[in-house]
Amino acid sequence: MTKKKIAIIGSEGQMGKWFSKYFLEKGFEVIAYDSEKEIANKMVTKAKSLVGAILNVDYVILAIPVKRTPETIRLIAKEMKRDSYLIDISSLKLKTVSALSKIPDKVSPICIHPMFGPGTKKLKGQNIISIPIRDAKKELLTAKSLFPDATFVSIDAAEHDKKMAMVLGMTHLVNLSLANILSKEENFTLVEKMAGTTFKAQKILTAGIMTESPELLETIISNPEIRRYAEELWKDIGRMLILIQENKSEEIIKYINITKERLAKNINLEDAYKKLISMVNAVEK
Repeated sequence: MTKKKIAIIGSEGQMGKWFSKYFLEKGFEVIAYDSEKEIANKMVTKAKSLVGAILNVDYVILAIPVKRTPETIRLIAKEMKRDSYLIDISSLKLKTVSALSKIPDKVSPICIHPMFGPGTKKLKGQNIISIPIRDAKKELLTAKSLFPDATFVSIDAAEHDKKMAMVLGMTHLVNLSLANILSKEENFTLVEKMAGTTFKAQKILTAGIMTESPELLETIISNPEIRRYAEELWKDIGRMLILIQENKSEEIIKYINITKERLAKNINLEDAYKKLISMVNAVEK
């Protein structure tokens, strides 16, 4: 039986390496191309050019920076063979969806956003967001056939980018700011010795986020939809600082209680705390 061929564009990036490994294990012939780095994986077929990588493959995955994705789609789609699939995995979708919707009919677009990082070992329990382009049912079925163990959520591009402002944008923005503060601490060793559960967990999250490429971080926090959330955060911090300065303890407690009550409608707070303790304990073993 002839192996299916898949081209990974950006194969030496963190997610490019993950996809190369994943599809090799699935029995695909992987054609790798990276314009910026030498390809180290000896199990893949190394392409000499972008067009050479995509000419005769069944699938193409674009694991490249978001800002380069729309133009790359325009460049390669017309060169791809009939009945092939062009797969975008970018973290922001409005511009890439526009480019995918204009590719030739001979190529089927697949627009997904894997909600996991390159350290993921197993797909079970991991989410992949699917954004419909032309034939939502066909596109989702194809994506599920490639990643059968993942859990899929379907949503349109505009709503995707709005939700990503919260899911990725705010978490990365807050942790980037905290990382900047931590990086300036002169006696970090002492801080760690004094740390409790909350700081230990937060430090892991903040440091983990900072392992991502600067280009990816910039893309995530540059989501235009993040502005309204960031402005609300800025106002809340300003308000809290004024209340603290004016020693208005009752107003601060009122704010905390209202926030806690609203949050508890969607999140089991006691269960969240237990998971926090379990997570820290597991890391410290």
